[in-house]
Amino acid sequence: NGAESGSVYVFTRSGSVWTERTKLTPADGAAGDIFGYGVALDDGTAIIASPQDDDNGTDSGSAYIFTGSGAIWTEGAKLTASDGAQDDVFGYGSIDLMGDFALVGAQGDDDNGAESGSAYVFEHIGGGVWNEVTKLTTSDGVAGDTFGYDVALSANMALVSASYTDDNGNESGSAYIFVRD
Repeated sequence: NGAESGSVYVFTRSGSVWTERTKLTPADGAAGDIFGYGVALDDGTAIIASPQDDDNGTDSGSAYIFTGSGAIWTEGAKLTASDGAQDDVFGYGSIDLMGDFALVGAQGDDDNGAESGSAYVFEHIGGGVWNEVTKLTTSDGVAGDTFGYDVALSANMALVSASYTDDNGNESGSAYIFVRD
């Protein structure tokens, strides 16, 4: 799809042998999107980041949901932030998937100052439809924190890093735990 558009390869294992099955690219991929910068896989569902996609402005970012197994994979939903903006880099290496929930970081989001960052939770409600459930930010966030730099999901918890917070010295970093009630 052009220079630095990106792609993802699916491999399956049989015993100790891994075999390439297919190559995934988004239907609307474009040069510079860097599709595949972040990936996560859970039981036949993949989420793939394209942080320099431009749907909500230059480098606003997006993530794609693919489902399948072996060589047959189908592109489903395209996730974007409801308030996405230029340079948010939604999905810049920071995505996770667990069951019907996806977590996507947007370290360039500016709610608490330039590049303070945020993370978005999406829920699969069936029929290939994913809805944005909530936007996570911190009460103590400031410019440059890059909250959402990395994310992880486990059961009813989300873990979100803010690599450049200064709580224990210049750019010492922090991690925040959110619990779903």
